[in-house]
Amino acid sequence: MTRHFWRDLGVQLPFLAWLVVLWMLLWAQFTLLSFVTGLIVAVFVTRVFRLPTVELSGRVNLWFAVILGVQFLFAVVRGALVVAMQVLDLRRHPGTAIIAVPLRYSDDLMMTHVSVASSLIPGSLVVEADRDRRILYLHVIGVRSMADVEKQREGVLRWEKRIVRALGDPAQYRALRADERKADR
Repeated sequence: MTRHFWRDLGVQLPFLAWLVVLWMLLWAQFTLLSFVTGLIVAVFVTRVFRLPTVELSGRVNLWFAVILGVQFLFAVVRGALVVAMQVLDLRRHPGTAIIAVPLRYSDDLMMTHVSVASSLIPGSLVVEADRDRRILYLHVIGVRSMADVEKQREGVLRWEKRIVRALGDPAQYRALRADERKADR
């Protein structure tokens, strides 16, 4: 039993370190006491509120990760400007919709990445994720027609492809490449 505790603690060490840093930032105290209490809270939280272990793909394509980061920053700035313009345009209501986006290549981790990216870009927010059917439901603004709905849906699917290129496991990446080859024909 104690062997499992120490093994689990070793596997969760990066997560524990992050929780300790978060605790110290929360209290704005970088002292030994803050570190020790943060460590106690982190161990308590990880032992009481157990989550299933997330299996990482172990694959990171640095080139696509850099491209993903740059595109994401650009999308955040662009989204903020578009939302600001919609808010300031008093002549018309921007229009809103709830759209369903069926993901193609996602496992739980990729679905989470796509959800976070979609929610952080101003103008859309994930309101529900159907894990079993791999469908994200988003509340989006700036929608006036079905063409706008399709444009939003295609945007989320582009983010999924970008994330799979940068972080997806080899099987997801192969499936994406196969679909891209079919589309090129």
